[in-house]
Amino acid sequence: MVEGLLLALTGGVLGCLLSLLMNGMTASTSAYLGEVSFAFRVTPADLAYGLAFAAAMGVIGGLLPAARAARLPIISALGRV
Repeated sequence: MVEGLLLALTGGVLGCLLSLLMNGMTASTSAYLGEVSFAFRVTPADLAYGLAFAAAMGVIGGLLPAARAARLPIISALGRV
């Protein structure tokens, strides 16, 4: 479980750092009835939500392997590499 959480948080931190590089950029697109433009802004709350989501995905993703490993006898679990 800890391994899944740490891997997910590492990915979440990397994603947050990459999103900060795009902070303040604007984008626009032409549509049939006009042009739509928006500014990409990253707030501390967005970063916190992103890290919380990454942590939740790490825990959820680690549940199945952890449950399977918990059912194995200790001797056979140590023998598998």
